[in-house]
Amino acid sequence: MIYPALRSLLFKLSPETAHELTLEGLQAMSRMGIAGLMNQNIPFNPVDAMGIEFPNPVGLAAGLDKNGDCIDGLAALGFGFIEIGTVTPRPQPGNPKPRMFRLPEAQGIINRMGFNNKGVDYLVDRVQKAKFEGVLGINIGKNFDTAVEDANSDYVKCLQKVYDHATYVTVNISSPNTPGLRDLQMGDSLESLIIAVKEEQTKLAGKTNRYVPIAVKIAPDMDDAGVEWVAETLVKHEIDGVIATNTTIARDKVEHLQYGNEQGGLSGAPVFESSTEVTEKLAKALNGKLPIIGVGGITNKETAAAKIEAGASLVQIYSGFIYEGPSLIKQAAEGVNEARRALIQAKG
Repeated sequence: MIYPALRSLLFKLSPETAHELTLEGLQAMSRMGIAGLMNQNIPFNPVDAMGIEFPNPVGLAAGLDKNGDCIDGLAALGFGFIEIGTVTPRPQPGNPKPRMFRLPEAQGIINRMGFNNKGVDYLVDRVQKAKFEGVLGINIGKNFDTAVEDANSDYVKCLQKVYDHATYVTVNISSPNTPGLRDLQMGDSLESLIIAVKEEQTKLAGKTNRYVPIAVKIAPDMDDAGVEWVAETLVKHEIDGVIATNTTIARDKVEHLQYGNEQGGLSGAPVFESSTEVTEKLAKALNGKLPIIGVGGITNKETAAAKIEAGASLVQIYSGFIYEGPSLIKQAAEGVNEARRALIQAKG
């Protein structure tokens, strides 16, 4: 396989530089019409969720293509869906560099990017110029200098801008890198935000005669009561789906490693266990009332299958994709499909 050799070269660069070069390379291949050479030829195996038909169950998680610069290049790899962002109403630089750290011994990554992006207007322009016609999720957040009590307005502004261009929209309230953001996951703050975005969704659906589902992305660091509260609130206000989970602030699995105690969110293999546990608890609390997209620590077909066994309908990859390359898309699809078949057989 060519990717291990390419990875060894990319890993000689800083994580953020390697990230940027990879996206630029993929998009250049797309412009030349050769990106399809890396396509994993994932069989058409549709999954219906949130009123959407996903052509295969493996998606790209938000964070890799924050600005929608590489939609066509990434689509050519064989993903069943792509999620871009997180995007905020106004452009912002994010946190000071360095802000991304590899933990190769653990197949993990720590980042404290801080929602660095070029703003929602730029992202919409990139989406309009892309040729991709598949399932596109757009992940929205708040600007770092918007007070938590004013956060609803940022999410509504983003929703208004992206609504016409997204297959679904994800409300990101779980990144640990924007001060106060995770406070939006609990209590009155969560309920207020959900009411605001649902009201705007209803208005936009009426204006456009097109219903765009909304999913909420949660953290893996919740206790059981928190998971149950989130599930109850999402069902109560008819949110369309939930993504479980974002990165973790826990360090128990990596604190002995170089960079293991850097501030930020930890993703990759070290978050698999906690993320999957939250998915399982969430699935029990939701009792089939809305679908879950499982993300966090998928590095092979077995970990992808485990997300389905825990109650997810679809999966997303990001950090594992950086370590394993495009072949992980096919591995994850095989794992998901095997798990789905086993669950169907078990139900008789």
